[in-house]
Amino acid sequence: MSARVVKSERETQKHAIELVLDALPSYAYLGNLEDVENSNIREDELREFLTSKQHCTDSEATEAINALKQAAACGSYSALYEKGLECYKLLRNGANISRGYGETYRHVDYIDYAVPSNNRFAIAEEVTVRRVTEDLQHRRPDIVVYVNGIALVVLELKKVSVSVADAIRQNRRNQEDGEICQFFTTVQLIMAGNESEGIKYGVTKTPEEYWVRWKEPAGEPCEPSKFTVDNYHNEMYRSLLQMLEPARLLEFIHDCIIYDGGTKKAARPNQYFALEAAKRRVRAKESGIIWHSQGSGKSLTMIWLAQWIREQGHDSRIVIITDRDELDKQIENGFRATGETPYRATSGDKLIKALNRHEHSIICTLIHKFGVGLHDEDPDRVTVGNKKASRSPEECMEMIASSLPPDFHPKGNIIVFVDECHRTQGGILHKAMRKIMGKDVMMIGFTGTPLLKTKKLTSLEQFGSFIHTYKFDEAVRDEVILDLRYEARNVEQSIDEDDKERIDRIFNAKTIGMTERAKEALRKKWVTLQNIYSSDSRMNRIVRNICEDMILYPALAEGYGNAMLVAGDVYQAYKYWDLFERCDLKGKTTVVTSYDPAMGVSIQEGHSSDAANDQETFKCTMAKRMMGERSAISHEEWAKEQFVEHPGSMKLIIVVDKLLTGFDAPKATYLYIDKKMENHNLFQAICRVNRKDIALKKYGYIIDYKDLFDEIKDAVEDYTNGAFASFEKEDVEGLLKNRLEQGKKDLEEALETLEGICQNVKHPKSVDEYFDFFVYPYDTPVEEQQAVSLENANKREQFYDAVMSLVNLYLGIATQMTEAGYTEQEAKNMHRKVSDFDDLRRAIMLRSGDATDLKQYNAMMRQLLDQYVQAPRSSVLESLEDFSFLDIIDKATSEDDGLDEIIDGEKGIGRQGSAAEAISGAGRKYIVRKRDSNPEYYDSLSKRLDNLLEQLKQRTAGYKEVLRKIIMLMRELKGNERVYPDGIDTDGLKALFDNLEQNAALAKRVYDAVRKYAEPGFRDNKLRKRALRLAIKETEGVPEDKVDLILSIVINNNEF
Repeated sequence: MSARVVKSERETQKHAIELVLDALPSYAYLGNLEDVENSNIREDELREFLTSKQHCTDSEATEAINALKQAAACGSYSALYEKGLECYKLLRNGANISRGYGETYRHVDYIDYAVPSNNRFAIAEEVTVRRVTEDLQHRRPDIVVYVNGIALVVLELKKVSVSVADAIRQNRRNQEDGEICQFFTTVQLIMAGNESEGIKYGVTKTPEEYWVRWKEPAGEPCEPSKFTVDNYHNEMYRSLLQMLEPARLLEFIHDCIIYDGGTKKAARPNQYFALEAAKRRVRAKESGIIWHSQGSGKSLTMIWLAQWIREQGHDSRIVIITDRDELDKQIENGFRATGETPYRATSGDKLIKALNRHEHSIICTLIHKFGVGLHDEDPDRVTVGNKKASRSPEECMEMIASSLPPDFHPKGNIIVFVDECHRTQGGILHKAMRKIMGKDVMMIGFTGTPLLKTKKLTSLEQFGSFIHTYKFDEAVRDEVILDLRYEARNVEQSIDEDDKERIDRIFNAKTIGMTERAKEALRKKWVTLQNIYSSDSRMNRIVRNICEDMILYPALAEGYGNAMLVAGDVYQAYKYWDLFERCDLKGKTTVVTSYDPAMGVSIQEGHSSDAANDQETFKCTMAKRMMGERSAISHEEWAKEQFVEHPGSMKLIIVVDKLLTGFDAPKATYLYIDKKMENHNLFQAICRVNRKDIALKKYGYIIDYKDLFDEIKDAVEDYTNGAFASFEKEDVEGLLKNRLEQGKKDLEEALETLEGICQNVKHPKSVDEYFDFFVYPYDTPVEEQQAVSLENANKREQFYDAVMSLVNLYLGIATQMTEAGYTEQEAKNMHRKVSDFDDLRRAIMLRSGDATDLKQYNAMMRQLLDQYVQAPRSSVLESLEDFSFLDIIDKATSEDDGLDEIIDGEKGIGRQGSAAEAISGAGRKYIVRKRDSNPEYYDSLSKRLDNLLEQLKQRTAGYKEVLRKIIMLMRELKGNERVYPDGIDTDGLKALFDNLEQNAALAKRVYDAVRKYAEPGFRDNKLRKRALRLAIKETEGVPEDKVDLILSIVINNNEF
């Protein structure tokens, strides 16, 4: 018999172990440990290492082992972070062990990181570990890697057809309370894998969505691995060998793990390889630039590299420089959260003193501190009007040199990190930095954005070549960050002809006495301001637009994502806030800018008009109203915390410049831009929404009201056009997808999918054949139609979703079909196909009772549908109750007169027949959905509805009378107004009563049995469902043939 194509999980596990033992001879095999209880510390092996390699006495080894065991003891998931941190400090840094009374302590290492071959590497399978419970239950990790008897890696493998996600969840479950959380205190890497998806890894308590797939190479350059694709074709086995290679494993654990303010983190592949590349450059003392795309972990890379440099000795000191205060604070806090204690130099004088002493090994500062009073705010600068005279670099160098203390000499081996080096690398301040620290000082620039073509050469001259690059498109492919989706929205500003004449008269009146030259300059300024600033009506339209998005887009509507709005200036930002405070977003928006109302109303020189005064007063008034008792600084911190932690409450944050760099908010999903931006500022702004979050967040969305990418419409294949014209083409490849090219491809695939769904519809494929296939055949007996329709419900839903996908994709490029590559005839054919399928969808929904036309009853919905042409079945519609349109009818009309008006069509129901069709269609859909919760009741209502529709069809009764009965039946259906015996007062009891021959006593007995034996999760748990069925069966008086019916009712009734 031939071997199985798909290996079992155990076979996969065996093969992985055999491969490790064969390819990595340093590893020993500990065997299958399923029949013995195991710990994360194997004392005999650790003792052997301590005595033979660390030269400990037996008592010293015992003390060292006890210290680690005490740190590793953990009884709850909540304690896992702190206990893990204790263990990591011991495993990384070693322990100080007492030699005896009066003796000095000696240092003992649990792992020899400097000489990996001095350690004992071992691998075990089926490692049985007792759970933290009162019984004797166990868990059994598939594979555990021990180093010197200490468990450092846990690996769960699945067969090729089982998702890696299952293995991740298994690893996460094992860390929970009542499981084996104590085993994970020493574990530094947790892996999950299969042969189809490779290896993903995390650390203790890593959420599922943040597990990372190992990839080698990642970014450029990467030292070639000896485990290549040519030698090891399967990614899982190749990645396993790459990660478990002894020297790399120890290096990764030592240099790439961090406990960051409550969250344990491990380096992603791009961070690891950037560190490796940077280490080589530091050893050679060669400056350079690390360019890692926004959101890929640049700040942590900086912290890990600084930590490694310090530990190399050589009197190393790190100076970290940025050009914005918020970035300076962010980096400082990042170091503090990991146990480092950087010194923050807040003035030029403090910076010079810190550099002149050995006191601080890590210094954070802003680049303008190097100017020592020479930056733009210096009151001694020569000014003429509002222009400032600039000094030459030579003059600045002379002033800086003359301001240094006579004995100044920067102490130690200084290495400078320059954050956001695309901004700070230019100008005299950069030269001043080298002047102060010496022209040979090593400098490493960090950037998350491409370097401008005009400055790229200068940057490379200043810093040296790239140390490591990890660009946007690669980060998206690796699922480190999210892809971006772009949409341009045009809200034009126009002036009516009558208003133009009125404006001209006002303009002439206000400019009496001006020369024609002055008037012309003023006119040009007016045109410029029109283009830059939004009119009230335009801003109102944008506000309404965003409010609609808050209802229509799931991330915003359901509160798992929020949005940022970039305004043109502070005044405009507060105008937006004021408008949002008057709508549904009241209390859910805020403004964060550099403006501080505590400084009072600022009337700038040269602006003496009432308009200027009004704007300043407005800003001050709005800011004070918004901030309340908070200061500007505390308000900003509060706003950021609310935005990050409570996206459902803080739905929108309005900014101008602040928070567009250095602000990490994974919940931010939509960025609305109403400000002219370009180059780095634009690049960094749009990357605010590319951070990964929960699985529901698939993309970051850019909504552009300024048409910043207008030129891309004309040349979508060239990413160097439009807003990114100043970047090298290869540096921004993949940032924005070729919308039309991708749109055409998606449209063709959607059409192919839809045609595949419909391939079994019989010829000639008229509407009738579609009805036969998706609803029920034309010759189906009336009493069977509902059951057959229900059987086809899933088939219809698949069809509806495919049609809506096709429609949306078509509308995305419908106005640019020629540019997308269609001929005129092909475009017409596509329009016809899409329209035909959409008409079929509507027809099938009506035929099956799957939908009704809510726009007949709700003006707001009609307005939205008109605006968006043909809106998909969005979350707004689905969030409405099943019979919200009846609520509208009830509110709009009285019991008698209003009903007559509805029947007469005076309230928008439509042509005669459409009202009955729409209302009964909605009723039919409701009955189908609810039937399983009470079959007897809903079947009886269905029969009554069938009879009424048959009367209408045969015209045996008047239309108005039948419609009246249908409406009354729907009201009964909505409220279940039947009269029940005393005690039968819940939906569950009513359902049991209706389906047990209206036997109240029996219904109550079954109800009590269900309440007693229905354990949580019984619907999805076979054993609990089986136990509940047995309880129902054993209830006195329940007929044998009713047991499964009653169980189905219980499962479909939300009361149980």
